[in-house]
Amino acid sequence: MQDLIKEFMGKKRFAVIGASDNPEKYGNRIVKNLKARGYEVFPVNPRLKEVEGLVCFSSVADIPCKVDVADFVVPPAVTEEVLKQCVGLGIRRIWLQPGSENEASISYCRENNLNVVYNVCVMMS
Repeated sequence: MQDLIKEFMGKKRFAVIGASDNPEKYGNRIVKNLKARGYEVFPVNPRLKEVEGLVCFSSVADIPCKVDVADFVVPPAVTEEVLKQCVGLGIRRIWLQPGSENEASISYCRENNLNVVYNVCVMMS
């Protein structure tokens, strides 16, 4: 998995699915962390218009460019749904934050030949 992490972190554009405007939540901390490290960050949350000064998109499909990595900070049931969108959009690198994954989502990634990182926080990489 270390090779995948290195590959993912070498990319430029990250979608953060489950971005939050609450500084106490990981969906906010991850956006801030990636932004501070120089990544192009695209927050995704249908209930918000902006996160940390960035336009927040309602869905992955609304992002105006192709992202390199989809980072998930949502409950597993939401992860399972959004993974289908990622496949349809050709997003092949999936990072499932601790708590956003379950066996079904990990299996789905493998069955659809997606590169998946899980059980590791993107802020630790």
